[in-house]
Amino acid sequence: MQIAGVMAPVPTPFDNQDRLDEARLRAAFEIWVKGPLAGFVILGSNGEAALMDDEESARAIAIARESVPRGRTLLAGTGRESTQATITATKRAAALGVDGVLVRTPGFFKSQMTNDVFVRHYTAVADASPVPVLLYNFTAVTGVNLLPAAVERLAEHPNIAGMKESNSDIAQIAELVNLTPKRFRVLAGSSTTFYAALSVGVSGAILALANVIPDACVRLFDLFNQGKHDDARALQRQLVPLGRLLATGGVAGLKAALELSGCDVGIPRPPLAPLPDDAVNALQNALRQFEKVAV
Repeated sequence: MQIAGVMAPVPTPFDNQDRLDEARLRAAFEIWVKGPLAGFVILGSNGEAALMDDEESARAIAIARESVPRGRTLLAGTGRESTQATITATKRAAALGVDGVLVRTPGFFKSQMTNDVFVRHYTAVADASPVPVLLYNFTAVTGVNLLPAAVERLAEHPNIAGMKESNSDIAQIAELVNLTPKRFRVLAGSSTTFYAALSVGVSGAILALANVIPDACVRLFDLFNQGKHDDARALQRQLVPLGRLLATGGVAGLKAALELSGCDVGIPRPPLAPLPDDAVNALQNALRQFEKVAV
């Protein structure tokens, strides 16, 4: 499994009766796989995984596996609040053919989520998982921070292959890279600081923005690796306004941006609400400005 380059955490479409829209998901993948992305994440935070039951999750993973060609990485989000539920979800995803799993930190009992608790949790999951495990740290959603000291210990596990770090703290990202072995791949999760993360050694990124403008996100990665840093920095500056709007809009922002780009993935699942009209207009303007620059 390749853990490098730019991957997209794909959204999950729902129909007018609030059911998983399998036809829409298949149609969206037909668009996504035509692009240059190295891989995809199904049932990540942007996939509204926390709002889906096990049966829906299994169907979404199965569709993703049918849609994503072998040789391009397919990860499934399998994080749950309990260790046992995470192991069960991980084994289910592995049986459905994913290449690896992305496991968010549990966070309901925030004050008790110490380094030792995280190490025990992830070690148990990795011991039981039939496929490689990637840690997933997203403090803005979970309210907890998987610190470099815990990651350093977990990186010694042979079945823990890397992590997605969605925080924009470049000092913490640099520490994660410096404290872990070369085989352990750190992936950025923020498009607005992607260049900075590459500068401190990440192997790639899992970016919501890559769903919307995959070519530009991959181009930034390629420019950096070609040593064309002036061009890479200029492209990073172009990506920031749209990246910020997506970060602010969350799932609703991503789904609205995709619709504006010609990929219909519907609206968020309640209780999440669609993006307000003024925010949609702001997205449209950001996309238009980006198109003007890109031409």
